Amino acid sequence: MVKKSKDEDLILNVKKLDKDVELPEYVYNTDVGLDLRANEDVTIAPFEQKTITTGIAIEIPSGCVGLVRDRVGILTKMNVHTSAGTFDPFYRGEISIVLTNFGEDDISIEKGMRIAQLIILPVVKVEVKEVKKLSETTRNEKSFGSTGVKEVIKELEQLEKMVHKKR
Repeated sequence: MVKKSKDEDLILNVKKLDKDVELPEYVYNTDVGLDLRANEDVTIAPFEQKTITTGIAIEIPSGCVGLVRDRVGILTKMNVHTSAGTFDPFYRGEISIVLTNFGEDDISIEKGMRIAQLIILPVVKVEVKEVKKLSETTRNEKSFGSTGVKEVIKELEQLEKMVHKKR
């Protein structure tokens, strides 16, 4: 577990593998993710997946994990998805980002383009214990879409009835 005093900041050590790359950065003070940039020009065909280098290696603070996530802009404007990545504190190799083009056209990734974000989070280690039964909850085994789907369907059915009555 990460323990830090009020005045102590966690530090992400970054090694440039290419002198021209920019360091990861928070664009706004309120951002939770550090922007990561491409270190190469790449074209990704529709439904193709490619690994893009960043030109940096990092040292995640002890007791933390680095999680790679989508940047909303590249996802919504270019239809490009970032495959999730997990970086442990002891990994020292180059950070590479796996991108998949879900669009119908080739997309171009340019050197220096912000392609993903890195979120640093503390990790809690747990003890694994096998049990015969889990505690009961109101949700229990309900899976995907278990909250609110029935209510939404009822509302849609009521709206549909109202539309048909007006015709």
